[in-house]
Amino acid sequence: SRDPEVGVRAWDRDAMKRAGERLIAEGKIGCFTVAGGQGSRLGYDGPKGCYPTGAVTDKPLFQIFAEGILAHSRRHGVSIPWYIMTSPLNHEATVAFFHEHDHFGMNPDDVMFFMQGTMPSMDKATGRILLSGKGTIATNPDGHGGAIKALSVSGATADMKQRGIEHISYWQVDNPNIHVLDPVFIGLHATAKDSSGEMSGKMLAKAEPKEKVGVFCRSKVNCEPRTMVVEYSDLPDELAEATNADGSLKFLSGSPAMHMLGVAFIDTVASDPAFALPYHRAVKKVAHVDLESGEKVEPSEPNAVKLERFVFDAIPMAAKSIILETDRFEEFAPVKNKEGVDSIVTSKQMQTERAARWLEAAGTAVPRNADGTPDCVIEISPLTAVCAEDVAAWADRPAAITAGETVVL
Repeated sequence: SRDPEVGVRAWDRDAMKRAGERLIAEGKIGCFTVAGGQGSRLGYDGPKGCYPTGAVTDKPLFQIFAEGILAHSRRHGVSIPWYIMTSPLNHEATVAFFHEHDHFGMNPDDVMFFMQGTMPSMDKATGRILLSGKGTIATNPDGHGGAIKALSVSGATADMKQRGIEHISYWQVDNPNIHVLDPVFIGLHATAKDSSGEMSGKMLAKAEPKEKVGVFCRSKVNCEPRTMVVEYSDLPDELAEATNADGSLKFLSGSPAMHMLGVAFIDTVASDPAFALPYHRAVKKVAHVDLESGEKVEPSEPNAVKLERFVFDAIPMAAKSIILETDRFEEFAPVKNKEGVDSIVTSKQMQTERAARWLEAAGTAVPRNADGTPDCVIEISPLTAVCAEDVAAWADRPAAITAGETVVL
């Protein structure tokens, strides 16, 4: 733990892993992906989950996730349902994509799609609601926090209860390195004595002060200390850059949007008005109709206010939350931009780096450049391995990889 109030806590990783594996095998764990975004920032015309992302094969994000779920399903001999939240912008295209690809080998009955809600977009200068056409309000998806309500009203949580699902693994669609099911995290969330089994999160040390991830911190709710997340856009620069005596960041604990959620907790938050998640303000570009001329306006600068809810605002509502620190290369390779930071280029590099580490840990020689990066491109399918231990147990793994080689395992 990095929390000075709590100190360093000893815990039995193997016991938590066994507990998580038992819950998976008992059919008590489901998967949930927030996938309402479009690939427009990537220069891709379609749902972001359809974007070709595999380091070598260019497998779409949805296929990478499906293979991970299938791998765990086969390992534990149990059907694992997958709930996918779309938006009105991409729902039909997402469903069609899954049908086109035969649900990537999953049973269609185990894949459920539902849409998140929307909110009106308002003019930044006047506060008036914008129109996208005659008599039609310009709307925007209500953020990943809309997942709490959408899970309930769509019937997803009812389906979970019917199946005996007690907890779900939550991730956002842009991260190909996600561990769709992490037995250690599941075990901590659901069985650790200092967790209420309501909502837990993973954290990673921020790469730099202004990295665009939320920050875990501690605050008081009704005089009780609770864990919470402050969104990067809400954290003042002086706090984002604040350091300890040793030069480390005071607000170091970044949130990569990986959570475990209890199904009963989702229903509580969704049904009780007292627990309604707050709205956050974001200024964005929104196409609209000019009321004077009736002409369509495509703004070149941010012109509108969008209101969004964030799922992490539910964390303080949990009585006790576990936050598990993870490794950036192991679990976080986001595809958010066409180039630069968090782009498809850096994502593929990080996918290769993780694969290289897994192989090296198993004894395979991997060529590296002078700067330490792999001198090759490697993609390991989740159907081959979902963790480093799987690679170590694989008898047919290569003894060595040649410099410049492209490898698919």
